[in-house]
Amino acid sequence: MTDPLPLSGRQPRAVRSALAVLEEVVAAGPGITAKEISAALRLPQATTYRLLNLLVDEEYLVRLPDLRGFALGRRAARLALPLTPVPSTAARAVVAHLRGMVRWGVHLASFATGHVELVDTDPDHPPAEPALIARYPHASALGKLLLAEQPQWRAVVRDLRRFTEHTVDAAELDRQLAGIAEVELARQCGELRADRGCLAVPVRSPDGTTLVAGLALAGPPNRVAEPNEELVALLREHATRLAPLLA
Repeated sequence: MTDPLPLSGRQPRAVRSALAVLEEVVAAGPGITAKEISAALRLPQATTYRLLNLLVDEEYLVRLPDLRGFALGRRAARLALPLTPVPSTAARAVVAHLRGMVRWGVHLASFATGHVELVDTDPDHPPAEPALIARYPHASALGKLLLAEQPQWRAVVRDLRRFTEHTVDAAELDRQLAGIAEVELARQCGELRADRGCLAVPVRSPDGTTLVAGLALAGPPNRVAEPNEELVALLREHATRLAPLLA
């Protein structure tokens, strides 16, 4: 099969020049002009204007209201990896306290990037496949907490991949998310790995409006499926203590 858009000899150079223009706007900050970019990169002004017009058309750059300078556009933000906040010492102490009270693994996840980012994992009970937890939120309790907050979870989940016979389908996920939103408790019983289960509760901002993190207990799937009132109470208690430390 042939490449439908083969590169000509000049195109790689044009791509490098366009990337250099973006880097120059980042380095100089909003308001840098075409002439300044041309001088800094030693590009012909005509070439600079063509590249700037292309980048504006594609929404990687925007023209400022005075039409003199440029700034990064909407699509440029997608080129940078969002930064996941590192839990404070006080937050880690709360998580460590919970670990000392239970035999299960205890994990803390941040939702600051819009994904499940494990930020404090239990060293004695490492989580199963952190990358899969982030990519396939439907198969983890922490991911279900995040999906339950979405007006349309299908806009977030691109692939309802089945990992085990217990992995939920779309209809079951709909039902579970409605329950999670009501009781603020998520469970997964052998959905990512047949030998692992998880309970998770949300950590919200102090005013209770914003989901900022999730606190999870990982253990045997059959134990996760049980009511576990005492464990859930412990989870909620520590999530409440984490709220002012993570907001």
